[in-house]
Amino acid sequence: MGQTITEKIAQSHMAEGPRRALRTGDFLSIRPHRCMTHDNTSAVMSKFKGIGAKKVKDPHQLTFALDHDIQNQDESNLQKYRAIEAFAKEHGVDFYPAGSGIGHQIMVERGYVVPGSFVVASDSHSNMYGALGALGTPIVRTDAAAVWATGEFWWQIPRSIQVVLEGKLPPGATGKDVIITLCGLYNHDECLNAAVEFTGPGVASLSMDARLSISNMTTEWGPLVGWFPVDTVTIAYMRGVHRRLKTLGVERFTEKDIEGWEKNPLAPDPDAAYAAQIVLDLSRVTPHVSGPDTVQTMQSLAEIEKKRVAIQKAYLISCVNSRVGDLEEAANVLRGKKVAAGVKFYLSAASKWVQEEAEKRGVWKTLVDAGANSLPPGCGPCIGLGVGLLEAGEVGISSTNRNFKGRMGSRDAKCYLASPEVVAASAVAGYIRGPHEFTHVAPERQYTELAAASGGAEKVEILAGFPQQVQGRLVFMPQDNVNTDAIYGKDYTYRDNMTLEMMAKVVMENYDPQFGARAQAGDVIVSQFNFGTGSSREQAVTCLKAKGIPLVIAASFSQTYLRNAFNNGFLCIEVPEFVTRLREQFATEIAAKEKTIIPGDEIGIDFTSSTISWRGDKFAFPALGSVPQSLVVAGGVENLVAKRLAI
Repeated sequence: MGQTITEKIAQSHMAEGPRRALRTGDFLSIRPHRCMTHDNTSAVMSKFKGIGAKKVKDPHQLTFALDHDIQNQDESNLQKYRAIEAFAKEHGVDFYPAGSGIGHQIMVERGYVVPGSFVVASDSHSNMYGALGALGTPIVRTDAAAVWATGEFWWQIPRSIQVVLEGKLPPGATGKDVIITLCGLYNHDECLNAAVEFTGPGVASLSMDARLSISNMTTEWGPLVGWFPVDTVTIAYMRGVHRRLKTLGVERFTEKDIEGWEKNPLAPDPDAAYAAQIVLDLSRVTPHVSGPDTVQTMQSLAEIEKKRVAIQKAYLISCVNSRVGDLEEAANVLRGKKVAAGVKFYLSAASKWVQEEAEKRGVWKTLVDAGANSLPPGCGPCIGLGVGLLEAGEVGISSTNRNFKGRMGSRDAKCYLASPEVVAASAVAGYIRGPHEFTHVAPERQYTELAAASGGAEKVEILAGFPQQVQGRLVFMPQDNVNTDAIYGKDYTYRDNMTLEMMAKVVMENYDPQFGARAQAGDVIVSQFNFGTGSSREQAVTCLKAKGIPLVIAASFSQTYLRNAFNNGFLCIEVPEFVTRLREQFATEIAAKEKTIIPGDEIGIDFTSSTISWRGDKFAFPALGSVPQSLVVAGGVENLVAKRLAI
């Protein structure tokens, strides 16, 4: 059986893992091509020093770019920025100070991302790198510290979903409209924590700006990866980056590299196994608007124009839609016009180079003359920092990637997302509208689940200190999306005096107040889809360890929860078939809305054969090889890294 592109790129960057062709569910240690951190570099520095690291393993891997809170001139923030710069200088790391631009844009325009590479960042929009044929995916700060210290981090290969693009976008529709359509059309977690591979004849018609926008916002859609194939558009872009870098005296890749990508572009195997397939006809994609307050709701521009939704603020900013092409599209709408009275229009380029190029072309002047308030290149209002935030009662329309309630200002404000053209036209009109009239066309939903490929049974070698089997009483929690606040409430999260015994007593208190009294040490928890969603609080893991729970089984996990679990040496196993069996068995109890079902019998987990046994049935799960076993034996990633540094 062939490999998906995710499996192939992971294989080429594997430092430790299965000694065979990789497949979905495998755990491995990855040596990424590059790793970017931004303002959170300071937090990673603390973790790096906390594990006893003194020296960066490979400075060539790292890039620091200050982009989030760059408008903040408080001495404490400036001191933090100076400390990051000094650390970069001490260790020989490429550093981009405040005002250089947004880290993701710097990574692509400065040649850090190349086709076929595995590139990570301690930021969720790392998916954007997939537009260049790379595998871009986010990591948490602990993982970033591990990369700094050892050059590696652990990863589990997600399932892959193929998105086939057909046809060609009609005039006025953009890449932003494509991803808004996908987010709104497939809004029931179909792609959650998956690797999405875009393919099909429609890909060739999409510009690089369109691909960058689509890959970037796959984050909001739910995937961990948003990959585009390498074609003439990719090669032309990479040649442009190469020429620009040469004028700076920098060469991160050569003309020979470009020729290699052109002649032998990396591609998935024809017989690769996918979990599902989505087909989207680009010719049916018209301008759409997301929101308010969620990307899971969309309206066609033709529909929302009829409502004449008044706005007070408009934003042409962020890493998803403030490149040169985006600014030009907005300028074409605004040329010779003025922003409506009562509307504030904020403008920020994705990078310093983007702004300079826009100034050369006269684009920047057109935008400012129309009434745009320019901000320095950075994240700013997109992340709710600096000038121009939404105030209570206000409505904003933005070219950014997120419109979650409260993200760009007050929770009592509303935010819609749209393309740069629609944002510009709305700023002039004073209400949400486009630059032209568009007919409403309903895009079709075409989603097909495919049969899961079986990797076949394999004998797993067990490391010293890791259990071969676990036997425990079954505790079934039959709900999807059990969140971190349900597992460990906010009332305890910031209390420093919580002992392990106290933590154990309040486990699942917000999910089921009786859970703490009914559950006992040694029980095996089984839950449903997206277990551990919500905040990144690590106590949602450590409280279960304190309770004596050996592991959690679920149909799927929040990726952040999964990483926090293994980073703290706690076992999590995804077995959707087993959860389906439990739902069938306990349908009556579920219908009666029982939150915690404890039938009294035991479940057995055999790590040597990667199987679960219950009531005479067996269910397979992805093998836990040396990488996840090492994390559990060491008690977490920080202990493991510290141990390896001491060797």
